[in-house]
Amino acid sequence: MLEIRALTSHYGRVQALHGVGLALQERETVALVGANGAGKTTLINAISGTHRASGGAVIFRGEDITTVPAHRRVRLGIAQVPEGRQVFTVLSVEDNLRLGAYTLSRAAAARGIERVYAMFPVLRERRDSPAGTLSGGQQQMLAIGRALMAEPRLLLLDEPSMGLAPVIAAEIFAAIAALRRDGTTILLVEQNAHAALAVADRGCVMETGRIVHDGPANALQYKDELRRAYLAA
Repeated sequence: MLEIRALTSHYGRVQALHGVGLALQERETVALVGANGAGKTTLINAISGTHRASGGAVIFRGEDITTVPAHRRVRLGIAQVPEGRQVFTVLSVEDNLRLGAYTLSRAAAARGIERVYAMFPVLRERRDSPAGTLSGGQQQMLAIGRALMAEPRLLLLDEPSMGLAPVIAAEIFAAIAALRRDGTTILLVEQNAHAALAVADRGCVMETGRIVHDGPANALQYKDELRRAYLAA
């Protein structure tokens, strides 16, 4: 479904990605882990189009989308849940969801809202509340729900457990596991490496803008040298 070829990216003169190569198969969940500053968010933003690649290529379902703007990538089937949630705080929960469905018909949007409410019942209870009044965990549920409203073929999740209490983070990872079982293709960036690998098929480790390891998620957790170097174990 997705192929990254020799991708490079810069912030001014600082190079953040150094020839990254990565492939995702349809219905696969890949966890991207590594230290802060390794380039994980830059990579996910380059895939969604919210940060411009300097070189290389992003191929999505056989189409080179390297220079395609972000809003067109949504229509192609890529949706991103950004780091820090970034919900529209003054709008209601339901209006946030409707904004995620701007590519859909009214009927499809209504079906999408019901799907999100079934996944996160608390959002149904708070449907008329301003998003800014939700807890951090509820806002994360809303951010995921908003991305799902676009009916994505590829879901990009950037640090979904950031700042959440462990019990709430567990709910978020349970939702990710359910999406995986339903066949959604997912690229997951997450500091909680063990939790991310537990819901993934493959794990990729990034270091200083490069992918230094790519393998089965369950095996990655038990490689002693990788655990010590990258997984805080």
